[in-house]
Amino acid sequence: MPASAPENISMHELSLQIKQQAKRIGFDLVGIAPAEPSRYQAYLRQWLDDGRGGNMEYLRRRFEERIDPARYVPDAKSVICLAINYCQKLEGSRSAASGRVARYALGDDYHDFLKSRLHKLADWIHSVVPGSQTRCAVDTAPVMEKELAARAGVGWLGKNTCIINQQIGSWVLLGEVITTLELPPDEPAIDRCGTCRRCIDACPTQAITAPYQLDARKCISYLTIELRDEIPAEYRGNLNDWIFGCDICQEVCPWNSEAPIASDPNVQTRFPDGTINLQELLNWRQEDYSRTFRGSPIKRVKLPILQNNARAILENAKQ
Repeated sequence: MPASAPENISMHELSLQIKQQAKRIGFDLVGIAPAEPSRYQAYLRQWLDDGRGGNMEYLRRRFEERIDPARYVPDAKSVICLAINYCQKLEGSRSAASGRVARYALGDDYHDFLKSRLHKLADWIHSVVPGSQTRCAVDTAPVMEKELAARAGVGWLGKNTCIINQQIGSWVLLGEVITTLELPPDEPAIDRCGTCRRCIDACPTQAITAPYQLDARKCISYLTIELRDEIPAEYRGNLNDWIFGCDICQEVCPWNSEAPIASDPNVQTRFPDGTINLQELLNWRQEDYSRTFRGSPIKRVKLPILQNNARAILENAKQ
């Protein structure tokens, strides 16, 4: 049975209070979606069966939970979708012997500080509505977070498959609190991509195969982070100078042209120009790697893979 609000407060008022509390905790955007099954479950199944997920086998696991929040959290009625702006202004020009890092990975590990804030919000909900059930999720959970964020009005799903917010752009970290509370949902976001195709045209590996469709196997983010084998020769020459992730489809997006700079201390960059010196990286030992990336999401990629990425970039520079 879904939990109900206290007698002295309506669900509408509770929803407003949850949003206010989320902002106080440090979230920039918040919206509420119904905990309904994904509208893209057939597409996701076909996408995986076609191999477009590459070696990301975790996307196949817990498939039924992934496509239905109520399977992941029994009796779930609502999903509180939250986002934090991570846009950073990078300093100076990059040297030829440097590798770029996707902006989301320049600060602290978002899994840690996002989860901490999500749990704070969940704890507050429990204090207001005893007996309510919640479960917090970030991108490691079997949750269709981008679809839910669009459904909750946090932003629309852009042609580059990123969530885009009209005020903040696409530089957003997403998290969810799934709850048994039946909260009034927000209006879904309106798709404002229009006829624009800058992200599609700018992708050097043509990973965006059509509007709103991505072949992960071609994506530079996949090739430099998820892939555990040698980068295929057909893509090595198109890495540009990306050593961890890629922001090209976001950098060219018009909605990011005036994106506000984030003030959150957790997303402040550890690398002022957003790069890592490749020659130094190739000489690192494990202790150098561990010290430099302590508390960083870059640690998701082990040192040998980063060094392999560095060699590929340096080889491209010689050509």
